[in-house]
Amino acid sequence: MSLLDQIESFVPLKTPAPKISSLVVLLLTVGVAVFATQSDEFAASDAANDWSRFRGPNGNGVADTFNLPSEVGPDTNVIWTTQLPPGHSSPILSEGKIFLTGVVEDDLQTIALDRVSGEIIWRQTAPSHPTDPPDPRNNPASPSPVTDGEIVVVFFADYGMIAYDVDGNELWRLPLGPFDNIYGMGASPILADDMVILVADQTNDSYLLAVSREDGSTIWKTDRPEAKSGHATPILWVDDTGRSQLLIPGSFFLTAYDVSNGEKLWWVSGLSFEIKSTPVIHDGMIFVNGFGSPMQQPGRQPQIETFEQALERDVDGDGKLSAEELQGTLAAGWMGFTDLNHDDAFDAKDWAYFKAAMTSTNGVLAIKLGGAGDMTEQNVAWTYHRAVPQLPSPLIYEGVLYMINDGGIVTSFDPTTGEVLAQGRLRGAVDAYYASPVAADGKIYFASELGLVAVVEPGGGLDVVSVGDLDDLVYGTPAIDDSRIYLRTRNTLYCFGFQ
Repeated sequence: MSLLDQIESFVPLKTPAPKISSLVVLLLTVGVAVFATQSDEFAASDAANDWSRFRGPNGNGVADTFNLPSEVGPDTNVIWTTQLPPGHSSPILSEGKIFLTGVVEDDLQTIALDRVSGEIIWRQTAPSHPTDPPDPRNNPASPSPVTDGEIVVVFFADYGMIAYDVDGNELWRLPLGPFDNIYGMGASPILADDMVILVADQTNDSYLLAVSREDGSTIWKTDRPEAKSGHATPILWVDDTGRSQLLIPGSFFLTAYDVSNGEKLWWVSGLSFEIKSTPVIHDGMIFVNGFGSPMQQPGRQPQIETFEQALERDVDGDGKLSAEELQGTLAAGWMGFTDLNHDDAFDAKDWAYFKAAMTSTNGVLAIKLGGAGDMTEQNVAWTYHRAVPQLPSPLIYEGVLYMINDGGIVTSFDPTTGEVLAQGRLRGAVDAYYASPVAADGKIYFASELGLVAVVEPGGGLDVVSVGDLDDLVYGTPAIDDSRIYLRTRNTLYCFGFQ
């Protein structure tokens, strides 16, 4: 049975039509003129060079600025520091302000700081309905805010979405959840065409949601039944007809949706069953990485028997397989991840997902953009399967594709051919990595879990210019703009630059 057949046995691949509000008619009307002026890379609402969403312009991690330091540290090129509550969200920027989130006990906080001084300008607290603690690498304040300079939208899995103006006045709130993700939620909202877009991938009832920027009312909602474990923040792309598309990697598939109405347009299979990274686009292709576990390396995938064969262990004859009946098998160890209805037993649907997950493949895929329907055969340009990141997103800078895996191995590629240019660990910065690399001004910045910040020369080599040690945990991705680097550790927000 092929992987697609396995997936189809636990979820229909034909996505139901999106539920659309009457507001979308107005958006479609005004959107035509907007689309006609947009580039072939991404939508105008994300085209600004500022760092207004997770990982900057369209999530690409690259800033158009200059005069950045080639070395940073707790006492090196520090403009200011500000103490913050814990949180894994990344700083995002608007003119004069920095926005991020944090959590103090059960208080979910949105915080605005002055970019010049680092002074906290305002702080708002959201209602909280605490759920089970997420994975230790996650946090109730993991998703990053998004802003257009007029409003700021935050998402907390323990509440939902809230919009403020840039002065901290609440505009609207939208309770969501509870959510069902073994790692906790991680995708950040984005803004597109007067809508706030949120991906909510979870074990059951995954969806893509678009709400009005003005009042938070639902414009459309599209189910994503194939997505079971994901944290990727979407990016935008405009095709040659002027149609703006949302590009979202999830379990097994990269999928493109029409921004205006949530319609599923085209997709490519071959991704891992877990996706936590945000993709990047370059020169007509999208690059996405996914890693499930070491068992999903090519050649290492276990052979999983059919459910009918496995039912030979069904001692009580109830048509399901309990953990006790599966004792000593691989399936027993994976029940917590693949038991979709959480009844501590595998039924046929659970087993189909388990089998599909085990036979999926870790890898980075280079995918040509565009098409209709299943574009797997036509659009996959190349794949690579060694040292693939689980969490850090890829980076394309000065014509080279970079990725760093959770264990700290960096690989650089020719993005057109997939040729590996270099691979290895960063000298002086050997550590685990969860933050994504960022770049500007001829410098690439890598921040490790323990706070080692390596500055690397571009060009495809792995030449380390400097390593600074912040001696604190780092999970958020740095932000860069206007000759400044903003980097969040567990307790502190740093602003680096030249005085």
